[in-house]
Amino acid sequence: MKPAGPNIIIQETETFLYRIGRRTVDFLEIAGRLAQLFLETVSMCFQRPFRLRLIVEQMVSIGVMSIPIALLTATFTGMVLVLQTGVQLKPLGMKIYSSGISAISFAREIGPVLTSVVLAGRVAAGIAAEIGTMKVTEQIDALKTLGTNPVSYLVVPRFIAATFMFPMLTILAIAMGIGGGFIVGVFLLNITPGLYITNIWKWLALNDYLGGVFKTFFFGMIVAIVGCHKGFETGFGAQGVGEATTQSVVMASILILIANFFLTSWIIQLLP
Repeated sequence: MKPAGPNIIIQETETFLYRIGRRTVDFLEIAGRLAQLFLETVSMCFQRPFRLRLIVEQMVSIGVMSIPIALLTATFTGMVLVLQTGVQLKPLGMKIYSSGISAISFAREIGPVLTSVVLAGRVAAGIAAEIGTMKVTEQIDALKTLGTNPVSYLVVPRFIAATFMFPMLTILAIAMGIGGGFIVGVFLLNITPGLYITNIWKWLALNDYLGGVFKTFFFGMIVAIVGCHKGFETGFGAQGVGEATTQSVVMASILILIANFFLTSWIIQLLP
């Protein structure tokens, strides 16, 4: 086998650099379109007409219809968290502290992040599929023809609904997660109910709860904007709708995890 010549090496290097450049440009383009849609949506939230009926409908769709999956996920996650923590602390004779440790973990991180990621799978996919279908069937073009701004009519109600319903669902999820942990702690770890609750009150501070809930306002914005963006960017046909739906879930989940790091760093400084 002959060794690769200089020309082949140069060509491979150029191809590699081209791919990196192409991916970078694509990333910046997507980030720019997301930022543009976000700024346009925020500005239109304070402009007439205020579509209260559509906002309420989206609150029901995004919030109320998501209660079962959010609470079910939180309950069993809280149970597993307490069980794992108790098992690790039992040899040290400290299993009674599993309630406090688990409550802090669930209120600060696990509850808000897990709930938002689970909701991203439902909400972002639903928004992208709905708007994507409207684009494929030319309903968005019809809105423009009638003089209706698609962002005001489609994005703003979903943005407002997600921004306010994600924290509400997180509050319920944290409560259910701690409640599920209570069941495991009392019946499997044999911790007395009074001692279990007392340790939670000693360990869990109000700032832990508020900090976790506060982050979900931004998570709701991310899910709504990503879902709407992917809906508007949908290609033609059923395949395009399917790809947009998948991409919206992946992008929303990744952005939630990235945003969580920066929000947590800021909250730790603000609410130590």
